[in-house]
Amino acid sequence: MKDSTPPRASLIPPIVPPAPLASREFKFTQQDFDRVKKLIYDYAGIALNDSKHDMVYGRLAKRLRAHNMSSFQDYLVLLEKGNEAEWEAFINSLTTNLTSFFREAHHFPVLLEHLRANRSLGTLNIWCSAASTGEEPWSLAITAAEAFDSLRPPVKIIATDLDTSVLKIAQAGVYSADKVDKLTPQQLSRFFSRRADGQYEIKPELREMMTFRRQNLIDPVWSVRGPFDAMFCRNVMIYFDRATQLKILERFAPLLRSNGLLFVGHSENLYHAAHLFKLRGKTVYELEAAKKP
Repeated sequence: MKDSTPPRASLIPPIVPPAPLASREFKFTQQDFDRVKKLIYDYAGIALNDSKHDMVYGRLAKRLRAHNMSSFQDYLVLLEKGNEAEWEAFINSLTTNLTSFFREAHHFPVLLEHLRANRSLGTLNIWCSAASTGEEPWSLAITAAEAFDSLRPPVKIIATDLDTSVLKIAQAGVYSADKVDKLTPQQLSRFFSRRADGQYEIKPELREMMTFRRQNLIDPVWSVRGPFDAMFCRNVMIYFDRATQLKILERFAPLLRSNGLLFVGHSENLYHAAHLFKLRGKTVYELEAAKKP
């Protein structure tokens, strides 16, 4: 096996002093950052800590350039006036969409067996609440097809996300070769068509089980309706404070079928919601018995 360890000298990164604030294109004060934090918290429940100061500057500086603005104060006034199009761009700029096919691979055999065990229930429903660019919901669709050994399994998946730009990519279902390199050759040939440009496109049969929709998890009304046999909310709770997490989990519980499963991210736990969910396996939860209908 080829050793991919870099040479010893490269293990110690060069010390690069941070650029002085004066060299920034735009002035970005702590007051500006605090206004950004409040805006995104009130709108999406996302809690930014002070370590995100430079990240926020870098991403929002692009929005100032797009509007030919010279100050963050002017940009934040635009948001506070309720400019809908810019609100969408603002949220899309500050949300992170790190994903891949079959990420956190231990979840998918659990889902496969769960679907097989409940095949007598008729159509099974799954909610992927952080669809990002689509790798996760399409992994769910592939798993469903493998569980039933059919390109048209009795499974419906609703895939939602706050970020509209990534939802468009997810819905298109077209991926470059490096994005699908975790899939087996059999999965590629069975579930994708290779296009003339070398990219891979999800087959139409899998699209039949999928619905994409924008959903903000802190909106007072959700467009999704249960009961769900499985719900995926992975690496989302880390962006919320505990109070917001609990409010969302309290809304999740009634949407989950009595024997349904909730899948969360590898760094997340639901200890603070033990009255709602109990651990079933590695980052897989089920309803606490008292909450089952």
